[in-house]
Amino acid sequence: MITKSVIQYFLSATENSHVERTISTNDMDKFCQAICAFSNDVSGSEKNGYLIIGAHDNGKLSGLKVDDKLLLKISNIRTDGNILPQPVMTVEKFTFNDADLLVVEVQPSEFPPVRYRGRIWVRVGPRKSVATGAEEKILTKRPYAP
Repeated sequence: MITKSVIQYFLSATENSHVERTISTNDMDKFCQAICAFSNDVSGSEKNGYLIIGAHDNGKLSGLKVDDKLLLKISNIRTDGNILPQPVMTVEKFTFNDADLLVVEVQPSEFPPVRYRGRIWVRVGPRKSVATGAEEKILTKRPYAP
């Protein structure tokens, strides 16, 4: 599980292929696409991905207060049937001074490609996009390694 000090580092660094920050709390498509993309470790880095809800692109906190309703909404992404195979993820609230962050930690899938509503999403540096044919081929041919 991620630590508070690592989160502080992620807030000070630029977004990359393993970190996405957002202030939105309602854009479920955005969240699901990010989780799917982190699950599809197209680069083969075997590093976890982090969706950080409650932080601006520049790393400043938005003042979000995470409640049980938001925790449940984000946690339910794993089992709502829109991302298949189901992602391996954890959801945790972190409190900094007067603001909270909701951090979703996503492990690369052992069974790629992972699809969100039938589409394969991947991270390309600091952004996500639908996989190209070549990226889909890489994910499909990736051997299972327990």
